[in-house]
Amino acid sequence: MKFHTDYLTFKTRNHREYINITSQVESALRTSAIQEGMILVSAMHITAGVWVNDAEDGLIADIDEWLEKLAPFRQDYRHHRTGETNGDSHLKSLLVHHEVIVPVTKGRLDFGPWQQIYYAEFDGQRPKRVVIKVMGE
Repeated sequence: MKFHTDYLTFKTRNHREYINITSQVESALRTSAIQEGMILVSAMHITAGVWVNDAEDGLIADIDEWLEKLAPFRQDYRHHRTGETNGDSHLKSLLVHHEVIVPVTKGRLDFGPWQQIYYAEFDGQRPKRVVIKVMGE
């Protein structure tokens, strides 16, 4: 089995931002030359996440509103007693998870219709990384 690793770095302009990273993951797959296997895409920060879903602006806005309803910004999170103010960002990350695994078949991401990979930033405006680990033959 062969392995290939790439890293992406993001410094978003906004506190919350959702970035389609499918093309960067496809690029890592091409560089790896792996034909059959899988790709792990993982946010390397506890206030960010990665998901697979439709690349449709209305859906992204709906997801953002849903996350804000489930984990709204509040002043009274216990985490804020540490001097941080991002308790809601940690909770949002738990809701979307920090990683996805995508199958690779015949040298391509083996997606269903409309599926794309997104990086979700919940505490942005500073550098954060994503690891892409391609595994296979």
